[in-house]
Amino acid sequence: MSDRITRKDLRTDKFAVAVEHNVEYVAEHRAQVIRYALIGLAVLLLGAAIYFYRGHQRDVRQEKLADAIHIQETNVQPGVQPGPLSFPTDEAKRAAATKAFSALSTEFSGSREGLVAQYYLASIAADAGKLDEARKRYQSVADSGDKDYASLARLSLAGVDFSENRNADGEKRLRDLMANPTVLVSKEQAIISLAHHYATTNPAEARKLLEPLTTTPSSASQAAVQLLGDMQAQ
Repeated sequence: MSDRITRKDLRTDKFAVAVEHNVEYVAEHRAQVIRYALIGLAVLLLGAAIYFYRGHQRDVRQEKLADAIHIQETNVQPGVQPGPLSFPTDEAKRAAATKAFSALSTEFSGSREGLVAQYYLASIAADAGKLDEARKRYQSVADSGDKDYASLARLSLAGVDFSENRNADGEKRLRDLMANPTVLVSKEQAIISLAHHYATTNPAEARKLLEPLTTTPSSASQAAVQLLGDMQAQ
């Protein structure tokens, strides 16, 4: 038999030695190996627990948000006894909705549900004529870093701008949204909002914005046709 060791034999021998050393290491360090394995398992279990906890927390946030929105969308029924979901006046409903959204905004600050609550609080303030509070809350959402909800807040801020005769600011916001649409605010929505503003101040510009939208059937085209018709009637 030849005493030469081929490369294949050498690789095989190295593999055998490595296996042997590994077996010896495990035997000599059995407790340590088991400890590290248990630590690894604990890390995996912790990761899974965090994942499910976050999922549970998200479900809790969404359920509370749904409850608050339900309050906001409940119809006022004069004469009914005040209750969790029965309101005899707009003021009673506004107070209940404000309480629900405020609690949600405080408890889940920084989450998407918290941002939605902040947006609703801004809208409630705007409906009540509290434009300073509405602007502050809309601006908070606009500055949040969440692109989609920030765009929705900027759309509403434009409405506040126009209400306060800050027309240049409102036009700038809407043209920026036209150039940078999002999931929640399309280019067409921004165009129609700007056209609404121009309908009385600059009808020619309003028509210029709206007419291209009427060529393709869509909800935006229906809104454009409706606004053009309203302008014609005036």
